Amino acid sequence: MHTKHTLPYARRQYLYGLAIAIAGAILFSTKAIVAKLIYRYNVDAVTLITFRMAFSLPIFASVAVWQMRAASVLSNADRWRLIVLGLMGYYLSSFLDFLGLQYITAGLERLILFLTPSFVLLMSAFFLKRKVSLLEWAALTVSYLGIVLVFLHDLQFGGANVLLGSALVLGAAVSYAIYLIQSGQLVQRLGSLRLVSYAMCVSSAACIGQFFVLRPAAMLIQPAPVYWLSIINALFCTVLPVFMTMIAVQRIGAATASQAGMIGPVSTLFLGAFFLAEPITAWQLAGTALVMGGMYLLSMKKT
Repeated sequence: MHTKHTLPYARRQYLYGLAIAIAGAILFSTKAIVAKLIYRYNVDAVTLITFRMAFSLPIFASVAVWQMRAASVLSNADRWRLIVLGLMGYYLSSFLDFLGLQYITAGLERLILFLTPSFVLLMSAFFLKRKVSLLEWAALTVSYLGIVLVFLHDLQFGGANVLLGSALVLGAAVSYAIYLIQSGQLVQRLGSLRLVSYAMCVSSAACIGQFFVLRPAAMLIQPAPVYWLSIINALFCTVLPVFMTMIAVQRIGAATASQAGMIGPVSTLFLGAFFLAEPITAWQLAGTALVMGGMYLLSMKKT
């Protein structure tokens, strides 16, 4: 009798987690569109990421202070893990990503970044001995087929720097996969809010510190649209999706949360069409259907 009530609840929790992961991925994907709009004002990657993290920092710092007052003292080992997570996940990964976006289209950037789930699955299987189910591989395969179709036309764009841009974004994907794996282990111990707020404070400090080492302070003076777009980048493409992804990792695990993120390229496709006037073709719509099919397969996974 007790089991009858427990199973639907566990199922509901899994689907809630999946929905949070998908919503977070859609918001997170919009950063490529916002970055392309900011680049129109001749802002470079170092300045772009500084504004993004500077506008995010007050929120992450407030949550960190709130969590610090309520939680137990961190061990030295966990402090070091948090520093590494902050540097890997949202400093190195974001910096490489925005740097790569200067050389390649938003579509190609999305395609490369969504190799992340396969890195997470492989790392989980080889290093954490996690069993990857047939259904997960099927969901991954179907979604990848969709992504390849969605962005097939982007592969013929780009000049001489397309290889450099692709390599930088690939580095971002590997870095973010390591972040997801490590955070998946630490989140159970520290809780999602505490982990994210601490790691993001580390990342923000690194990004802002980097700016003052590499650029003159005068570059902080930019046209008004750069500030407004940076606030959107900070709140809707950083703060919200960061917390949503971590909550999803806590509920459904790092591997499943990263797979759910495959909805991101589809949202980038439609947002790119709306904001950057990129055309949508029949091939792209077919790819969209495949990605949605992959999401459906993932939702059928037994909890």
